[in-house]
Formats: sequence, C-alpha cells, structure tokens
Amino acid sequence: MKKLLSLFGLCLMFLLSTTGAWAENIKFIQVADVHLSAKSDFSMKVLEGAVKDINKQTDIAFVVFTGDNINNPREENLKEFVKIVSKLKVPYYVALGNHDVYKSNGLSKVRYFEILRENNILYPQRKPNYKFSKNGFVFLIVDGAKEVIPGSVGYYRQDTLNWLEKELSDNAKKDVVIFQHFPVEYPEGVESSLKTHKTYKVEEYQELLEKHNNVLAVISGHFHVNSENMKNGVYHIATPSLLALPYSYKIIDIVTTKEFSPIIYTQLKEFGIEE
Repeated sequence: MKKLLSLFGLCLMFLLSTTGAWAENIKFIQVADVHLSAKSDFSMKVLEGAVKDINKQTDIAFVVFTGDNINNPREENLKEFVKIVSKLKVPYYVALGNHDVYKSNGLSKVRYFEILRENNILYPQRKPNYKFSKNGFVFLIVDGAKEVIPGSVGYYRQDTLNWLEKELSDNAKKDVVIFQHFPVEYPEGVESSLKTHKTYKVEEYQELLEKHNNVLAVISGHFHVNSENMKNGVYHIATPSLLALPYSYKIIDIVTTKEFSPIIYTQLKEFGIEE
C-alpha cells in the first residue's frame, strides 16, 4: 500500500527575506522513533519497508533519523539499524534519543558514533552535535539525550546550547534547519505525557531561538504524534513513530524564491511492509 497523505503548507512567507542569503530548493526525509530491536522481526521489517519506499522517491537530498533509532541501548540493535539504513541510496544523518544511549550499559555517545562509522565507512560524524550544509541551507543536529542516567525527559546541556548559539551566530546570514529528538515547543494533545516526556529547562532553549531570526524549522519526534505549528517565525514539526499505524515517514520540501523567505511543505508518506 502506497498512499500520499495530506499536504501541510507552511505558513512562512514574509515580503522580504530576513537573511538575505540565496539558497536552492531542497527535499529531504525525516524518519522518527524507529525503535528497532535485533530481536524483533517486526521492527526490522518496518524499517526495511521504509528504506525500500524511500529509495523509490525522487530528488531526495538526504534522510535524517531523529532519535530513538533503537529500542534499547545495545550494540546489536545499533548494528542491525545501520545494516538496514545503509541500503539507502542517499546520505543519512542520525540524532540521538532517550532510547539510544546508556553509558553504563556499554553504549555511550562516543561508542554509538564509533559503531555508526564501523558499520558504514561513509558515515562521517563523530559527535552528537554537528552541522552539515546543502543547497545553501545549514542543517544542525542537536543532542538532548542523557547517557549517564537515561530517561524520557530531554536535556539540552549548557555546552550544547553554547554550541548551538555559536552556530546560529556564525551562520546568521543563512537559513538554518534544526533536527533533534526532543521538541522545544510541545505538540498539541500531549499534555498527559509532559510529566514524563517534557524537556528540562526548555525555556533556555526557547530564549536562544528568539535571539536569532535565521531558524526556519525545528524538526523532532519523541511524542509519536504528527503536529506542526508556528512560534515566533519558527516552524516546529513533529512526526509519528515509524512503528505507528499507518506506517509513515515525513517528506519535507523547502521551496525558495529570490527576495522571499523559503516556504516549507510537508507530507506524511505511507508505506507497506512485506508479510
């Protein structure tokens, strides 16, 4: 079964661009909350189905997995994850979620990225906070996972916020898109989950965003819901878990027009799995 679900149009179009930097159109894919387990044929089958479907799409620049890529922080789960997603025909990038790392269990953040590189020699990143650029846009992967005492509450450490502040300042004339696991603007309808799944001291992150006018979007997962809303000129995009029915991932288009701010279009793409 393949069906294209509803198209969500952004919401962002000012008369004149606030950044002044020219960028090209770009299309990419977000996959949220894969929760893969090497002991679960079901989770592997769903991820394999997603990879096959993504490979059928056209003009995709890259794929980002926005955390909780594995269900438990074990090396065998991550190795199986990399084995499957390395079949993608485009580059992929990985953010960390609360299910991904646990230092005392042998899967620290350092070891996590070592395994990514050991099992895919083309994977370049070594740290959980990193930047890449494509088509004139700057993309930031921001880490909010805890590795010492894991839990479902996100925590953007001060050194992470300092890094983010520097990147936004250094790229003040470019449009920036942020990927992370934990939202900083909570999706609608998740109030009952906030006691256990909120982001610690989220106000500090929100204040940082308000200081910069070059952030187009913050793209996250964590709550397993589909939600999109605008706050202070930033488009906050949340995407359901890959394992949720109907199985889906999100295609995101950024369309640019000279002298205007970019417009973001998103769509959930359903896919089927082999029985």
